[in-house]
Amino acid sequence: MTRLFDPSDSPRLFATPIGVDFCSALIKGLDDRMAGQPPEAIARVEIHVANARLQRRIQTLYAERGAGFLPRIRPVTALGDLADLAGVPPAISPLRLRLMLAEQIGRLIDRTPDLAPRTALYDLSDSLADLMAEMFEEQVTPEMVRDLDVAGHSDHWARAQAFVTAITSYFAEEAALTPEARAARVTDRLIRQWQVAPPDHPVIVAGSTGSRGATLRLMEAVARLTQGAVILPGIDRDMPAAIWHRLLEGRQGQGLAGEDHPQFRLAKVASVMGLDPAQVPDWADGVPPVNAARNAAVSLALRPAPVTDQWRDEGPGLPDLQHAFGAVTLLEAPSPQVEAGAIALRLRKAVADGQRAALVSPDRVLTRQVAAALDRWRITPDDSAGVPLDQTVAGRFLRLVAEVFTGPITAELLIAILSNPMCHSGADRGPHLRLMREFELGGLRGKSGFPSPTTLADWVERLKPEQQAEARAWADWVCDTLLAPQVEGEQPFARHAERHIALAEALAQGRTGETTGEMYLQDAGREIAKLAADLRAEGDAGGAMSARDYADMFGGLISDRQVREGLRPHAQVLIWGTQEARVQGADLVILAGLNEGTWPAAPEADPWLNRALRAEAGLRLPDRVIGLSAHDFQQAIAAPEVWLSRARRDAETDTVPARWLNRLTNLLGGASDVSAQVLAQMRHRGEAWIALAEALASPTPEQMDGARPAPRPAPAPPAPARPRSLSVTQIEKLIRDPYEIYARKVLRLKPLDPLRPQPDAAVRGTVLHDVLNRFVEDTRAGLPMDAADRLLAIADAVLEDQAPWPAARRLWRARLARIVPHFLRTEGERRGFAEPWLMETRAEWAVPGTAMTLRGTADRIDRLPDGRVAIYDYKTGSVPTEKQERAFNKQLWIEALMAENGAFDRQDTPAEVARIAYLGLGASPATVAHDPTPSDLAEVREGLQRLLAHFADAGTGYTSRRAVFEARYTRDFDHLARYGEWDETEEARVQPVGRDDG
Repeated sequence: MTRLFDPSDSPRLFATPIGVDFCSALIKGLDDRMAGQPPEAIARVEIHVANARLQRRIQTLYAERGAGFLPRIRPVTALGDLADLAGVPPAISPLRLRLMLAEQIGRLIDRTPDLAPRTALYDLSDSLADLMAEMFEEQVTPEMVRDLDVAGHSDHWARAQAFVTAITSYFAEEAALTPEARAARVTDRLIRQWQVAPPDHPVIVAGSTGSRGATLRLMEAVARLTQGAVILPGIDRDMPAAIWHRLLEGRQGQGLAGEDHPQFRLAKVASVMGLDPAQVPDWADGVPPVNAARNAAVSLALRPAPVTDQWRDEGPGLPDLQHAFGAVTLLEAPSPQVEAGAIALRLRKAVADGQRAALVSPDRVLTRQVAAALDRWRITPDDSAGVPLDQTVAGRFLRLVAEVFTGPITAELLIAILSNPMCHSGADRGPHLRLMREFELGGLRGKSGFPSPTTLADWVERLKPEQQAEARAWADWVCDTLLAPQVEGEQPFARHAERHIALAEALAQGRTGETTGEMYLQDAGREIAKLAADLRAEGDAGGAMSARDYADMFGGLISDRQVREGLRPHAQVLIWGTQEARVQGADLVILAGLNEGTWPAAPEADPWLNRALRAEAGLRLPDRVIGLSAHDFQQAIAAPEVWLSRARRDAETDTVPARWLNRLTNLLGGASDVSAQVLAQMRHRGEAWIALAEALASPTPEQMDGARPAPRPAPAPPAPARPRSLSVTQIEKLIRDPYEIYARKVLRLKPLDPLRPQPDAAVRGTVLHDVLNRFVEDTRAGLPMDAADRLLAIADAVLEDQAPWPAARRLWRARLARIVPHFLRTEGERRGFAEPWLMETRAEWAVPGTAMTLRGTADRIDRLPDGRVAIYDYKTGSVPTEKQERAFNKQLWIEALMAENGAFDRQDTPAEVARIAYLGLGASPATVAHDPTPSDLAEVREGLQRLLAHFADAGTGYTSRRAVFEARYTRDFDHLARYGEWDETEEARVQPVGRDDG
């Protein structure tokens, strides 16, 4: 029979000091106690460890010793998986539980819509499942929650309390067990069995801090067994006994005076067992910490806030600070990008030096930035967390497909699905991509934002006959899979899931494939297959819901799953979460993201119970999570070499150092001259790495020789390549931004139309022009008494036909209604001056003395009784000022020249222009009119001829952004001109381009 302890010595509580490898110390202490016993005796030792990571670490250390017997090791969290304890039924799956809760929450939201939006269905069900788990672990019943006094709280908490108590059925003895309920029941039943028939072999609980009620109950029971013991990790041997006792006094105290202290949980465990935490013995003798002096300084820095006056007394006497912090670097980067770059450089050096290096941070964005920076040297770190499933290619594909059922498919969604690498991966993906891109460019962009079978059919008809057969077969496949009519209304969750997975598989198979292609391959694909199997197996637990609710639910489910890529990562470069860092060691440990809100993380909002109600009910407070994070920090900073890293500013504002880092730097900065010098040296080491990171991110002089900023361009093509035709509106562009004319007319480029047209100013102007032209045509005989009603009726018809955006229609109609009185009043004045004649009339005019032809369309031309004409231009924005007209805006003046030369359609003879006017129909309606004289028009003609002759000269460059209206305005071809590498204060450099073949 294996014996490790004296049966009379109970309860047994041991610990390992901070700075000691817990797993190695556990094995050494076990070896010391097993001395003299046969080798097989170790196999009777039962060890319950804090988590599966700790289990794997201990097993690995035993394996490295060679062949031999192992103790029985299992995670404490796996107790609920035991199926041999008095017939305790198996637990329901977490997915089934969340689906059941989502149905209840959906009914609650329907009754009280102000509680939460339905888009939060999964988040609420997930948080309620977590609350239930906590209630089971802490032995809090729904009746205890129901009896809470909410009189002094807001109505929200009363409604939430009523719903929490509605889950009473899950707590009934005969209810289906949740995983946490089963674990708690197994734990309590195991404890009762031990009280009647204690085990005759050693039982040890190792590495847990008892942060959960069920685990703490198990630890207390094991410590009182005749051959039982509990081993706590990372106890602070430098903290005075008085501080240990004070930790347990003020649970609701401020600052680091209660559960948010790193040693509180250890003190709590000892207190529950009736022991003095300051007197807990070491589990293994002869295992010193890595750096005892550093441990003492950190312990003093983390003293509870009410006793930080001890810094003045004990700080100057801290021993051997140079040795304590000689291997500690404090890096305070100006930005997260520089922080990630510096960390990557240090990890690269660790690889070169043969060190085992670990980056520890809860900030997943930062760790991904570091991994991306390491790719510069082809180093793939071993990331323990993996990648969220919804961020993989297959995961994004499944999320996009879920959106198909939520309403009319948009152009963006259609292209995003068809271009995803999972789509049509079964066979013939090359032709699929070619047809998809041709359809996008030729049949989708600039058209309706909601493609339909008609959209695809029209595109096929416009293709060449020899292309139509293949395109029609592909278009039919798209219509049958993505554009087929969808079932509307609420459906059972299982029905949604089945249709969703079936559609995803059909899209992955493709038009000619026989398998689901890449969808279920690789690591992410295999996790997708597991999720699909879970949805099919557990989907019947979900109630009826809309397609929108299902898509939101699925998004939450897939974001909770992680995928570890099956690449071959570097064995010596590791990225750990704080839990992994508890049980593993490295030569270099980098603690990154040490800012408040990141480490420790900001407490998550609890939609069910606020802090006061949780404390009254006996549930865990956010302080407990902060205390566990503090314990992680205190253990990790005890490594042989440590980096403490943070960014002084994030993307939005200045950051605040993590409270533990802040306390450490405050202590070192003021304890003594020596400590201040040590802190300065820590910062100096960090600044050196920051300088290296910034230098690496900056181009070298050699690189700059081949990548100098581009000058302000003014390309000068040969005369034959220059445009011979421009529109009237392009004259202003030729003056303000000649480079745009060069790009459009010489290079023949044009911006891509958007996938989905937006209700921008250009569309609004087109709609308003159409409304006014129809109104004028309809009232040529004269303005009726109900002119305003008729104008708005025409507007309603045009908006319905040309503006497929309900919100924009309402806004534009309201805007039009505000200007109707002004328009009708001034329209009466225009009708008294001249009669409406031509609407939206085209013109073409060869400018005398030049090789240029101008084209244009006049919004409206009225005819006076004497044969003269008035030309009007509708402006939905602001009308040009006098200076703008003189320098840039020549549109109406040029149209006047065209009219005097008889250039407009249906204009049988030249006509003298009596008036030109801009009709401003914007927020402040106004009319700017001119009665041009022959000398005015002659001056405009001469200026136009000079302008066109200037740009006909092969030596003239088309300057970019010569005189744009707003310097911050981003124009269509700024990226081509490399705007940003130069500005408007720089002189343009004329550069001949192209060849003069003529």
